[in-house]
Amino acid sequence: MTTEATPPASAVPPSGDVRWRWVTIAIFVATVAQLLVATFFASELSRFEGKGFGARLIAYPVMMLAVPLIWTAVRSRRGSTAPLPWDGFALIMAPFLIDVTGNTLNLYDGVDWWDDANHFFNWLLLCSGVGVLLLRSRITPPWALGWLIAGLGAMLAIGWELGEWYTFIRHGTELDTAYTDTLGDLALGTLGGALAGFVVARVSAARS
Repeated sequence: MTTEATPPASAVPPSGDVRWRWVTIAIFVATVAQLLVATFFASELSRFEGKGFGARLIAYPVMMLAVPLIWTAVRSRRGSTAPLPWDGFALIMAPFLIDVTGNTLNLYDGVDWWDDANHFFNWLLLCSGVGVLLLRSRITPPWALGWLIAGLGAMLAIGWELGEWYTFIRHGTELDTAYTDTLGDLALGTLGGALAGFVVARVSAARS
């Protein structure tokens, strides 16, 4: 009589991880599909014109896949069998989907508060995803982890605004209002990152 070897518990991803994996894949596919439409049909759909979707078609997938690929490579090098943090990956990718979907539905031009809400909420999601990953680290005390996430949020907000200026603002129709808009976006993105840092710090403190 033979028996099958039972794999170690750490090698079997919990059902929640499987669901988050499919959520992550769905977010990536939906984002890329909309980017393809926006890039190749921009001349027929005015909502996509002058918004740098050719650059986004390259930059967004690269940025979305960067963290999962780096995490997987480091995990493999260390010989770890711990499940991948798909929930963190999904949170990091979600802002890209929300941004592209907002353009697809013409919400940036049709809803006055949409852009401001996105800079706050998307940074909250993005930095929460980073926090999910960093919760697996040994960063202590919890308030230091919170400040780290808030600082990363501010840096990412600055990087995003520089990218927006370079790709479509400097040669677009929004140059006259770019200064005021950029200051507001930086403030909202930083606040979203700070809130994520506060929440992650509380979670870290509760765990410890």
